[in-house]
Amino acid sequence: MKNGKATVQGFVLLDVDNAALNNLGKDETTTFDNAVAVKKIIKNGYTYPYISGQAWRYWWRETLALEFGWNLSPVIRETKVAYTEANPINYPDDDVFGYMRAIKGEKGRKKDKSAEAGEEEEKKKEEKTLTRLSPLKNSTLIAVAPTRPANEWSVMARAQGDPVPYEKQVYACTMKGMFSLDLDEVGTFYTQNRSGFHNLNEDLGKAAKQSNALLIDDPIAKDKEGKPLPRYRMPKEVRLQRAADTIKALHTIAGGAKRTTNLADVTPKLIILAAQKGGNHPFSHLAVADRQEAGFSIEALRDVLKDYQKNFLSKIYIGRRVGFMDHLQEPLAALAQENSNVVVSSVGEAIMTFADKVVPEVLPA
Repeated sequence: MKNGKATVQGFVLLDVDNAALNNLGKDETTTFDNAVAVKKIIKNGYTYPYISGQAWRYWWRETLALEFGWNLSPVIRETKVAYTEANPINYPDDDVFGYMRAIKGEKGRKKDKSAEAGEEEEKKKEEKTLTRLSPLKNSTLIAVAPTRPANEWSVMARAQGDPVPYEKQVYACTMKGMFSLDLDEVGTFYTQNRSGFHNLNEDLGKAAKQSNALLIDDPIAKDKEGKPLPRYRMPKEVRLQRAADTIKALHTIAGGAKRTTNLADVTPKLIILAAQKGGNHPFSHLAVADRQEAGFSIEALRDVLKDYQKNFLSKIYIGRRVGFMDHLQEPLAALAQENSNVVVSSVGEAIMTFADKVVPEVLPA
């Protein structure tokens, strides 16, 4: 696809036993001092443990650094404020995950009330304040079926001294999540003075040119004369590497709280990947619950394939780990037989094939 917007749409199911992947903090439902609760939400009177979208992104970014050698953007900390370097040219995570670097006025600085000085100060702040909408968007990871976390009693005990008791919550459930990666935005940067689109200042614009970035037309935004505003676009090989790495990281992603005693595998046990025109996610309601048992609806997937067939830019890749929802083996094989646009394989094969074959085909020039 030479022009236009292409988005990778992904859907995942995770399966964990006796895990505590994202903690809330002190359990306010008990009088026990050393009690930690997991994050959970109530819907229709039922409890659903979840992992925040921020936690999932943290695992993702960490995996890209450890497994793919990404040089992560350094974090700059000030009083009650923290931000990254906001340099998507040098740091791929600033590119893919976005950033907000808002510069406030210096405390205690003597104010110059002249209009000229005020305009100059505002200009300097605008040059330092940089924001970027993340090309990678993701949901929370939430239990498909209602699950009541169990309270686990533990102690810190050694040979000497009294043991110190504490309590934590754990759960076993299947979790669902979805994400999208806007391939048109990966490695493509704006200079517009509006929130989310002031990606580069003057110095970063020069750095982009030195990195062989091209100036291309914005597909929507125009100046007062009706001419398209410019965007900087990094060379295709750079954008392809960043996009492919982001997808491949799901194959080895690791994370979660309490891993010392509650180690859990957080890689997808079922994954669906497809390239699509536009950003509306089609796979949000494929996971179903029958009372307290998580399931997956083949009929819902058939419905999506029918309704969005004109929007898909690629085949639909479905990966499933043997041992997880094995009852889906025959229905998925039958679906692939009746629909030539469906490819069924293992999770790892689906991820790697999609990243190596589909992403290069649909990544904009």
